[in-house]
Amino acid sequence: MSSLDVGALYLQYKNYAFSIAYRMLGSVTEAEDLVQDCFTTLQSMKNEEIHHPKTYIGKIMMNRSLNVLNSARNQREQYVGEWLPEPLGVYETSDIPEQALEQKEMISYAYLVMLERLSPMERAVFVLREAFQHDYAEIAEWLGKTESNCRQIYRRARGHLPEHAATAEPTNADWRVKEQVLRRFTTAFLRHDVSAMLELLTDEPVFTADGGGVVRTIMRTMRVPKGVLAILTSPRVLKSLREREWLPAWINGELQLVLMKEDRLTEVLCLEMHASSERIKGIYLIVNPDKLVSVQPVNRVE
Repeated sequence: MSSLDVGALYLQYKNYAFSIAYRMLGSVTEAEDLVQDCFTTLQSMKNEEIHHPKTYIGKIMMNRSLNVLNSARNQREQYVGEWLPEPLGVYETSDIPEQALEQKEMISYAYLVMLERLSPMERAVFVLREAFQHDYAEIAEWLGKTESNCRQIYRRARGHLPEHAATAEPTNADWRVKEQVLRRFTTAFLRHDVSAMLELLTDEPVFTADGGGVVRTIMRTMRVPKGVLAILTSPRVLKSLREREWLPAWINGELQLVLMKEDRLTEVLCLEMHASSERIKGIYLIVNPDKLVSVQPVNRVE
């Protein structure tokens, strides 16, 4: 019996393994840990034991992600304030960096936020069906369910998501339009400009901030339009953000904003755009420093 060439498998399937775990967990660090664990496990196996490496790796990643997600639910219930996914990206650039286009994970940030509405099993079925186009027979075999059960779980998952759900693919067909929206938003925020902010927001905007109890911020999601407007234009609320340097950044394959203090990344701000316009429907502010470690600088392009 010959040993597996784990190095070759790692190069070929590490991004695939990461994409499963990141979609399931919304955490870059946890997903990377699971990828390492998966390929460490493969080191003790033989060629004859694995007939379809990609399928085998995918099944390992999905089931270990489920285990982590199930055990993490209690921790997230005790989390201080709202829990937002961990962003992944690059910053300090004035053009589309090659690193952004070659990211190992190109799932939009708004889509990750949306997936938080689902239970672990709903998320697993939904991700396998939507992101990886597996049929119900394959999903059932991976998860130890029946096909009919998986169909029911998928329908239930769809019912928990908004009618106009966020898309998984980053939407940067015309990224310069998004760049203009970011500039307008930044100017309106820094000037407390109510009229300009009203022009940018949809009729039902959502604002969520994640400080994780480490950094003080807004504790609960705001869905009332007047409340969101007040948060974004009040001179007293989020006052520290107006002391930052605001830069465009590529987060999860989309143009977003990073906030800097003395060349140190302090916050990431992700805007979810309305599908039919240039207006903003979701504002997600990540302040918890533990969730910013995967947003890395690149050389600024002048």
